[in-house]
Amino acid sequence: MTASIKGHVSREQRGAIMLIGLDRVAKRNAFDMQMLNELSLAYGEFERNDQARVAVVFAHGEHFTAGLDLAETGSTLVNGWQVPEGGYDPWGVFAGPRVSKPVIVAAQGYCLTLGIELMLAADINLCASNARFAQIEVQRGLFAFGGATLRMHQIAGWGNAMRWLLTGDEFDAHEALRMGLVQEVMAYEDLLPCALHLAGRIAERAPLGVRATLASARQAVREGEEAAARQLPALMQQVMSSEDAKEGLCALNERRPGHFTGS
Repeated sequence: MTASIKGHVSREQRGAIMLIGLDRVAKRNAFDMQMLNELSLAYGEFERNDQARVAVVFAHGEHFTAGLDLAETGSTLVNGWQVPEGGYDPWGVFAGPRVSKPVIVAAQGYCLTLGIELMLAADINLCASNARFAQIEVQRGLFAFGGATLRMHQIAGWGNAMRWLLTGDEFDAHEALRMGLVQEVMAYEDLLPCALHLAGRIAERAPLGVRATLASARQAVREGEEAAARQLPALMQQVMSSEDAKEGLCALNERRPGHFTGS
């Protein structure tokens, strides 16, 4: 197990799981430019780390994030944030690549603006029962520019999305679950253990199959079902010819769990 803290974002490797922690606790983990850059770089480290199969994004302290620190970031963001060299785009809307491996987000306390949009760009989301969400940009003369206008209506339906995007009102964990923003709600003390357990379940699966699943599903969302369907035969051939596919068949015949290497 290795752990490190670089400024406002911690990294820790637990086997095949990489934990990425928001760590600007004194500011309720509000994003300044340093934190935006460091989170992007942490995603880049995750993507390039062949031993890391799943990332869990969590927050130190009582709150996931208070959103953007507008006083610190406003002038820079007006001119457009550039993902730093070596970084990956955690939100999937800025000028940078997106990770090809699964990301789980575990949120507690306040989860505002960019925090919600970070979840919308993730693959699975969990939250504590004390979580409170709000996309408050319209209350500040702005609008949600980190992906909420692109994705919230996809998961929640148009009316549900507009109910919260157009008012900036706060909603709770149970409403987040009802809308599909989160997949599970649990006690705060269970949040990180549950996220790690789920990440471990995914990490046990064949990495090439997991990546192909994400790639195909994302293509269907981005380009449409027909485009994704046309790509399925080539993607299936690539995965079926892998050593992991052979191992999966052997494991099935021998009635044992598979031991996958990602090759």
